[in-house]
Amino acid sequence: MLEHLNRAMDHIEDHLDGTVDVSELARIALTSEYHLRRTFSALAGVPLSEYVRRRRLTVAGAEVLAGDRTLLDIAVRYGYGSGEAFARAFRALHGIGPGEARRTGAALQAQPRMSFRLVVEGSSTMQYRIVERDGFRVVGRSARVPLVHEGINPGIAEMIRSIGPGTMARIAALSDQEPSGVISATVLHDPNRAEGSDVDYYHGVVSGAAADALPDDLDVLSLPPGTWAVFANSGEFPQALQELWRDVFTQWFPSNPYRYRPGPELLKVGAAPDGGGAAAELWIPVEKAG
Repeated sequence: MLEHLNRAMDHIEDHLDGTVDVSELARIALTSEYHLRRTFSALAGVPLSEYVRRRRLTVAGAEVLAGDRTLLDIAVRYGYGSGEAFARAFRALHGIGPGEARRTGAALQAQPRMSFRLVVEGSSTMQYRIVERDGFRVVGRSARVPLVHEGINPGIAEMIRSIGPGTMARIAALSDQEPSGVISATVLHDPNRAEGSDVDYYHGVVSGAAADALPDDLDVLSLPPGTWAVFANSGEFPQALQELWRDVFTQWFPSNPYRYRPGPELLKVGAAPDGGGAAAELWIPVEKAG
């Protein structure tokens, strides 16, 4: 997979002064657009669209300093409809306007060209299983919160605190399928997984009950039949979970015949058997690659 992903990176470089079509990048990388965006974000630590924007402004910055083209010509060349739009984007990355940068020969920021390689360490293994599931529902309470990549998400913490113990007991009693007990489900609205983007967060249980048999005051997320990759680890929460998610996309997907399919991620967290930290079980929606 990494070989094809690097070919997609070459394609980006060849089209910085034109249209970078994500569907074409996905075709080159032999994957879906959705999986490409998620994998790139996990590997690079930045959304694909943001990387392309930074690369364009990096190359445009070199042309600004060279002085061979007018600023408007450079703006149009790199996809900006006006000199004003180009100047705003240029200043956002470089901290200085293009005209001033050209006059003063200022030092500019640079987004290096990325390529990917697989580092084989062999020092750890990942516990996972593949599960085929019929359709099911996540039942509980939900809220839309901003995505937080590191540390506790304050929006999620506040939402959980707002659920009274009586309501939580009623929700827990509806659990009748794996993963059992109280879980969370996150539905991302931004395929780039950008920090601060909207996430629909559900705190509830998995239930096979018919929709009309569920309490009216609870939120329901209905999921179709599909394949899930289930991963487990333990450690300090939430660091261990965030590291697990990173490892799934940077290690497991590149070396297994599956790709991410659109859908929520499910998470069950409990006390670790040895009493040290938390034990996490992460359910990722997948499909066979190719």
